[in-house]
Amino acid sequence: MSNGATEMLVSACIDELRAYPPFDRMEAESLRFLAEHVKLAHYPKGSRILASEMGVARTLHILQRGKVRVKRSGGSSDSSPIILGPGQCFSIGALMAQREVSSAYIARDDVFCYELPADDFFSLTQKSTVFNLFCTQYIAGLLRQSQQQLQLQFAQRAAEQKTMNSPLARIVSREPVSVAPETSVRQVVEAMAKHHLGSMVIVDAAQQPVGIFTLSDILKRIVLPGASLDQPIETVMSPKPQTLSLAANAHDAALAMAMHGIRHVLAVDDGGRLQGVVSERDLFKLQGAGLRQIRHAIDSASSVEVLRHAREDVRQLALTMLAEGVGGQEITRFISTLNDTVTRRIIELNLDRHDLYGIDWAWLSFGSEGRDEQTFTTDQDNGIVYICTDIMDREQTQLRFLDFARDVNEDLDKCGFPLCKGNIMASNPELCLTLEEWEEKFAHWVRTPEPLALLNATIFFDFRPLYGRFNLAHRMRLSLLRQTQGNPLFLRMLAQNALEVAPPLGRIRDFVTGSDPEHPGTIDLKKFGARLFTDVARLFALANQVEATNTVARLKRAAVLMNIPPDEVAAAVEGFNFIQMLRLRHQHFEQEHGREGDNLVRPDELNEIERRILKEAFRQARKLQARLKLDYQI
Repeated sequence: MSNGATEMLVSACIDELRAYPPFDRMEAESLRFLAEHVKLAHYPKGSRILASEMGVARTLHILQRGKVRVKRSGGSSDSSPIILGPGQCFSIGALMAQREVSSAYIARDDVFCYELPADDFFSLTQKSTVFNLFCTQYIAGLLRQSQQQLQLQFAQRAAEQKTMNSPLARIVSREPVSVAPETSVRQVVEAMAKHHLGSMVIVDAAQQPVGIFTLSDILKRIVLPGASLDQPIETVMSPKPQTLSLAANAHDAALAMAMHGIRHVLAVDDGGRLQGVVSERDLFKLQGAGLRQIRHAIDSASSVEVLRHAREDVRQLALTMLAEGVGGQEITRFISTLNDTVTRRIIELNLDRHDLYGIDWAWLSFGSEGRDEQTFTTDQDNGIVYICTDIMDREQTQLRFLDFARDVNEDLDKCGFPLCKGNIMASNPELCLTLEEWEEKFAHWVRTPEPLALLNATIFFDFRPLYGRFNLAHRMRLSLLRQTQGNPLFLRMLAQNALEVAPPLGRIRDFVTGSDPEHPGTIDLKKFGARLFTDVARLFALANQVEATNTVARLKRAAVLMNIPPDEVAAAVEGFNFIQMLRLRHQHFEQEHGREGDNLVRPDELNEIERRILKEAFRQARKLQARLKLDYQI
């Protein structure tokens, strides 16, 4: 074919593709590359264009003319067919994962397709930002589809039933009763009695909440102090009440109550105007489990035995959330928040037996608890930071803290938080240190990074305070970030450690499973799944001065500073959350059968869509690791 004829065909192809997304936004050079490398293929009516039995997908198909019917593997015969038309693409997911397709694509009539070979497809994803983003969004869509499948396995309730997934707009059932700040206490109390209210909201002229007054406040702030009933309510109200949008759901409200130790959350519209009050009683009716009872039991517990039962209630409440299809991120945060509450109460009980008065100190959590990512199976990772003044005996002060920490660690163990096998606990003298000693420990890791030592130290970079002087932990973090800023050797070493574990993706088989003879055919989703994301997120945070410890928060905040496209980081977050959901579900099933929950999942026992999405999730991890290799030239 002459050069002139070839150019005409290329120009015609470009004009046709420009009528459809994403090609209508594609860079001119990339679009020309696509047009120059595709071939036009014809498929008669009824023929199978692509199917799983044809092996690993080798071609991207772009419909030029005609329609294609998609027949899903295992789909019921009466399900509504999926029909693709001109301009639509198929086999993206299979191409990117280098596997066979999971559906059959059948020509509904005479079909013409532009076909792009796999090598050229991957070249195009590198050349075109627009096309790369299009493929990333496609994968993110698959991840969301998979999460819906997981939810269906656990939730068989009617869509209209009110659950903990219900938005606050559906939970709020009565018009809010509110008063102005200058209203007298007497009038407020009378109104609460008249309307049978457990609380009264105080609003400003714009109907925006400025305070809340509850029944318990009457005793504490009016009756016992003998305060006047004629004073304005603003003098005794609790200011700055916790508010949530009407679009937030009941789980958001429950999390807010657990985090702030409150019993009411105010629902507001987009303008911040009061629309209703959500109480623990409302949530109790929805979940069937006693959030109020759990929190009350923890706060008022006088013994470890009571806390042990409350800890089990936390687990049962989290299982309720799992059954209702709540996402992995929300569940792990909820577990961490309520576990924090148990830990704080254990600390308080032990403070009655240990004299630490007059010392500034804080209890620290590390690892998954430090990241707000605890699952059903978790051990202890904690430490202590304290201030040792010139007039204090350093050795004697540490001994007092070690005695205290030993009792706390043992009580946590009794409550279902096993002692750490690696001795990462506050009762370890190496982890019960002054602020200056912690800063020096961080400085040593940063100044002279050694691969093995740094690998063991990464858990300590994910810390947050649970009790005591939170400002000490903040000072530790600022010190750490100052030392990591502009330290390429440390960051490169951290990147090398993050790349030590590769996504378990096979060249021939879908997955590379472990070689442990006791657990054949399994993948450790903590080591070879979640860790892939947490390691990268930690490096992003330390390199970009991000103070957050949570993996999702780190990825999102660092992405803005690193100019990573929002859709790309959203796909990574979806992949991480999917793996967390699989871990939670597996641990739940293991514990239901009387076994200690672990993270060893058998890919062969997953259904087709779960296997497909797990592979895509691992690809998102590999994509993050590829960025590390490029940024640090590894």
